[in-house]
Amino acid sequence: MNDVTMKRLARKLRKSPRWRGSDDDGLSLPRVDDARPMDTHEQEELVRSFKKAEAELSRLWRGVFAGFLCCFSAFLIYSIYQQAIYPWELRYHAYFMEYIDSHVVIFADCMAVLACSLAIVGLLQSSQHRQWIWYSCVVGTILSFFWLYYMIRMPKFRWDIIWLPFAPLSGAGICLYVDHLLKESSEEVCKLQSYMYAYKAN
Repeated sequence: MNDVTMKRLARKLRKSPRWRGSDDDGLSLPRVDDARPMDTHEQEELVRSFKKAEAELSRLWRGVFAGFLCCFSAFLIYSIYQQAIYPWELRYHAYFMEYIDSHVVIFADCMAVLACSLAIVGLLQSSQHRQWIWYSCVVGTILSFFWLYYMIRMPKFRWDIIWLPFAPLSGAGICLYVDHLLKESSEEVCKLQSYMYAYKAN
């Protein structure tokens, strides 16, 4: 990466509200004179600031989507409890009363909880454990075929429960996409670090 690109990156990050503030808050960037290239220390400070920003954003977004999945898992656990104690009282379960045994419905909901749990583990454990998200996608795909099979058998297709076959699979797919984007962002920062050059004064 040439000197002009490094200086442009520094200027863009300094303009961001996230990095404005006093020099004592630990978030200020090295001040670069446009008339000269950055030396090695200034480059290291810039890369460290990018790494810190990327790590914070990664934790934030992983936590947000993991939280959504946790809420959906809690809803599924409530659904399992209701089906076990008061069979077929929930409308989205009652549609299947004539086609599936109650225990099968409970098992399907348990598999949905498993799919969400696998996605949460894979998302929070960073890209090194991405295979857990893939496992979640596999479980979600099986559930999709299971619910769709019985929905198609109904006299009338129930669009109000279309979320039932696709929610776990969609959650896993979104987590996989978020993990991919965050991994790309991390790779860009590492690539920037590899472009650092040793400045020699004239």
